Amino acid sequence: MKYFEFVNKTKLIAGKHALEQLNYQCQQYHMTYPLILTDEVLIEVNVYSQCIKHLSLPYITYSHIPVDSSIHIVQDIVNLYKDNNCNGIIAIGGGSVLDTAKGVYLMLSQEVSSFENIIGFENLKKGKDIPFFAIPTTSGTGSEATSVAVISNPDKGIKMEIISEFMQFDVAFIDPKTTLNLPLKTTASCTIDALTHAIEAYTCSGKNPVSDAYAITAIKLIVENIHQVIHHPEDKESRLALAVASYNAGCAFSNSMVGIVHGIGHALGAVCHIPHGDAMSMLLVPSMKFNKDQCKDLYGELLLYIGGSELYARTSKEKRSDKTIECIETLLHQLHIITKLPISLLSIDDLKNYIDEIVEKAMNDGAMIVNEKYVDYQDVIDILGGYYGY
Repeated sequence: MKYFEFVNKTKLIAGKHALEQLNYQCQQYHMTYPLILTDEVLIEVNVYSQCIKHLSLPYITYSHIPVDSSIHIVQDIVNLYKDNNCNGIIAIGGGSVLDTAKGVYLMLSQEVSSFENIIGFENLKKGKDIPFFAIPTTSGTGSEATSVAVISNPDKGIKMEIISEFMQFDVAFIDPKTTLNLPLKTTASCTIDALTHAIEAYTCSGKNPVSDAYAITAIKLIVENIHQVIHHPEDKESRLALAVASYNAGCAFSNSMVGIVHGIGHALGAVCHIPHGDAMSMLLVPSMKFNKDQCKDLYGELLLYIGGSELYARTSKEKRSDKTIECIETLLHQLHIITKLPISLLSIDDLKNYIDEIVEKAMNDGAMIVNEKYVDYQDVIDILGGYYGY
């Protein structure tokens, strides 16, 4: 067995009464005046109020976090935290809010004055202890479980992937009521993001037996519950299952990394401003087809969890990888019909005008390094341009 490391320090509190533990956990971590990070949408749809009603401590709130948060937002929040002498952070939101919180936490714990001071993140040491909680409101990024954050640098037009085990949350609260108001399209997009995390974690070169266990659990929970949630959005048990799947997928890829889908997806999002989950939905199948000759056996193994035991048993070993991809194509098509989830690169207007810029950014993305199959410039062009016949 090859050498590997696995890190997951986050305490998980999950279930329909999870949020009721918020005040107690604040007491346990000596958090007496937290800064709460969220966004305006969650305030408008009352998700924010559902979370903080269980909090009897004094607090302040910052809610101006956009979908694509940036290093400038991080700096503003750090200043607010210091000016108000806060002693803990509670992040309520999706990937942008949680990743922003990680950037804030890193700056505060490392006691630096500029985000650029922590760009040499591979060498970060454990910093100052600051109580750090997450309440995810989507079921896709798995950011509540990861050592990874993606934060934009608008001055350079890039999304920076920050990796450090020293920015994991202390406690994550997964409560199904926080995702009940998600639109169906957002639910589908987030779910495919989590599915992509799990598939790439299971098939990239950094995979290990522990990350495999988390990835498989995530895939099973997604396949068993996504249709129920799409047809019955109010089903709290299935909502909870998708949220736990997202957490498991986050644990998996945080310890094994991802691959070409994310490598191109990060670039596509930065250049064309495509929501991350939508980018995954467009790129998952063509990227798996590209990887198939190198990942055939691993894709074949996943048929057991994606297609079920009966389909796995009646499919020959040689055809299992193709059948796995076919099952994913079918799922994506079903989600597209019901939720209008974009699943084709053809849905991006004038994509061909941005191919060169996307390819350049994709080839410089760290996710490409751990893709099991070597990727060159022409490969990315072929994946992006294949839909346009050039």
